[in-house]
Amino acid sequence: MNAIGPVHLTVNGTAHSFDLPGDTKLIYVLRNDLGLNGPKFGCGLGECGACTVLIDGVPARSCVVTLKTAEGRSVTTLEGLGNLEMLHPVQAAFIAAQAAQCGYCLNGMIMTATALLVRNPTPSVSEVREALRYNLCRCGTHVEIIRAVMTAAGARPEAAAAEASAQ
Repeated sequence: MNAIGPVHLTVNGTAHSFDLPGDTKLIYVLRNDLGLNGPKFGCGLGECGACTVLIDGVPARSCVVTLKTAEGRSVTTLEGLGNLEMLHPVQAAFIAAQAAQCGYCLNGMIMTATALLVRNPTPSVSEVREALRYNLCRCGTHVEIIRAVMTAAGARPEAAAAEASAQ
């Protein structure tokens, strides 16, 4: 098991030290040790996106990232974006667009959209589709999800909805 002593990382702005094997998957540390339930365990293979977190601002699948790989880096989970008193603009847009049905994919969608909007504050619908294409949604709320991302980017919701529906 790759025991290496304490592993240090910052999660949602707070420094943590873990005496766990370095090959422990990050999702287990986030959910089991820190009680952060934003990242969901979906496929366990890095394919579905439900477990997406931001590592140094870049979307990463926490079910395949090891604790050792994340060592010394900054990890942001859904809980680190905002809270009930002050939602992150992407979270607020997802709520306003009613972009949840079952909600299982939302963590990955929101985290990936957040990273996209940092890189590209005014994406086109096709750029949003491209960014989110590896995040699986089984419920079919794709139009609402795209509307939410476009709203967070400052596009008029009705224009974003029309463009998303047309493509």
